[in-house]
Amino acid sequence: MRWYNTVMKIAIFTLFPEMFDSYLNASILQRAQASGRLTVDLHNIRDYTRDKHYIADDTPFGGGGGMIIKPEPVFHAVENVVENSAETPIILLTPQGRLFTQDVAAELAQYKRLALICGRYEGVDERVRQHLVTDEISVGDFVLTGGELAALIIVDAVARLLPGVLGAEGAAASDSHATGLLEGPHYTAPPVFRGWTVPDVLRSGHGDNIARWRREQALRRTWERRPEMLLTAPLDEADRCFLAVLALETAQSQS
Repeated sequence: MRWYNTVMKIAIFTLFPEMFDSYLNASILQRAQASGRLTVDLHNIRDYTRDKHYIADDTPFGGGGGMIIKPEPVFHAVENVVENSAETPIILLTPQGRLFTQDVAAELAQYKRLALICGRYEGVDERVRQHLVTDEISVGDFVLTGGELAALIIVDAVARLLPGVLGAEGAAASDSHATGLLEGPHYTAPPVFRGWTVPDVLRSGHGDNIARWRREQALRRTWERRPEMLLTAPLDEADRCFLAVLALETAQSQS
């Protein structure tokens, strides 16, 4: 079992801080901040420029399209804001970074502080990458207009792992990917909708049977949609027996 901090402070460095307001001030993230378990501070990189026009980007040396975020304001911003930089991951959001996964979210949730730098345009000056950041993260094999959405994804995924943020203790432990599997189906009222019924086991009140049904549905869904995850998921003997049943079902349906 991983140990997570009960309080997380996240500093976000961006050219567009206004993009964060609506998401940070609603639902779970708003409650996490109101409870004191999460603090998110937004820092406008332009505020750390040293010219009267607040220029934070420039054309690339050597030519080419697009603009590059200048190193000076990024260094000044981070160095003025981040305390204990040796203990705080300074993360650049970039398509070139390591892929963000649930395991990476769990890794980051063990820190007391995070610093997220949102890339923009064609990227940041390479000296930021070489001499300031300690990690680079990508949220997927695609390109966004900027790192702001990526930063929100990381804040959301990490905040869910902080004790007390979701309310019910251990609520995040059964999420898709948290167990190494995809999460199975869920049902709520009414018990019958347009002739489609809730599985009887979920209405039986038998805790052990419900738990086993949910585990098997998670295995089935992972088998059908993300079978490669089963190669690394923690499985017990009952899981392996059920996977053998699924393999037989698949073979019979294809014959």
